[in-house]
Amino acid sequence: MDAEAQRAVDALNRIGFLLERTREPSYRVKAFRNAAVTVAALPAGELRRRIDEGTLEELQGIGKVTAAVVVEAVGGGVPTYLSKLEENADAPVTGGGAAMRTALRGDLHVHSDWSDGGSPIEDMALAARDLGHEYMALTDHSPRLTIARGLSPDRLREQLRIVADLNEKLAPFRILTGIEVDILEDGGLDQEPELLEQLDVVVASVHSKLRAPREDMTKRMVTAIANPHMDVLGHCTGRIVVGRGRPESEFDHELVFEACRQFGVAVEVNSRPERLDPPRRLLSLAVEMGCEFSIDTDAHAPGQLDWQLFGCERAEECGVPPERVINTKSVDELLAWTVRV
Repeated sequence: MDAEAQRAVDALNRIGFLLERTREPSYRVKAFRNAAVTVAALPAGELRRRIDEGTLEELQGIGKVTAAVVVEAVGGGVPTYLSKLEENADAPVTGGGAAMRTALRGDLHVHSDWSDGGSPIEDMALAARDLGHEYMALTDHSPRLTIARGLSPDRLREQLRIVADLNEKLAPFRILTGIEVDILEDGGLDQEPELLEQLDVVVASVHSKLRAPREDMTKRMVTAIANPHMDVLGHCTGRIVVGRGRPESEFDHELVFEACRQFGVAVEVNSRPERLDPPRRLLSLAVEMGCEFSIDTDAHAPGQLDWQLFGCERAEECGVPPERVINTKSVDELLAWTVRV
């Protein structure tokens, strides 16, 4: 790819990233990311030729707005569309959560287009690296979450081979192998134990029967937490706080958090704006009870990786000590923690 095309691709992808971060509709994001793919695939010199001939919009995936971005980027300037987005993105991070965000070295809950994410593994990894992370745990869904294209054992094995190849390419950045495994109704984990043992990070979450009776949900969660393969308890209440919303699942909070403390399972501080889970009162309780934590984005697109500050802000407000946040550890320290017995 020549330098002019690279400038256009970079501008289109940056716009996609910023739109994802601000939760713009997916069709708008895809318009810019698809345009970037189209431009990147052009033979050397063709982009300039089409601009000169006025035939840029004849290319599949290039419309009026994306064409304007391409022309301005090729001309050496910052496209107007991108400039307006950057004005809102460039506010200095000096408020709540800034210190915690600086301490974090990675993100332990990230999805790709292998399950219900919208971008390839490499795109997610490059975005995490560009944000300053040293590592990212790839945690696509497990088999029974069919609505999210959960990974069968064979698909997960295939993914592990691809991650190994990418790690050679992206070093020293590290993609940690992982999964967001469903906690089944009996407290089992929805993947073969032998596969879970191979993974670097296992996030386990409840995705079904969220309105189960308090006693049943408590037993279900504690049984999962006692499983030696589990590392992180994902979005523990399952609540949704936007739109029509979804209430918190009912369970014995003290018993579940005590199980996390005893079995060395981190409580996730989920940074997604529609989740912000656990609620502040429960996050404060988990701090008081001596739990460890993981501040994650649950990102399904590159721009969403920048949501981590939302979780950091809540963690600071609730007094979460940085030394009890597992993704402040170096990759070697983290892996030593996840293989503990």
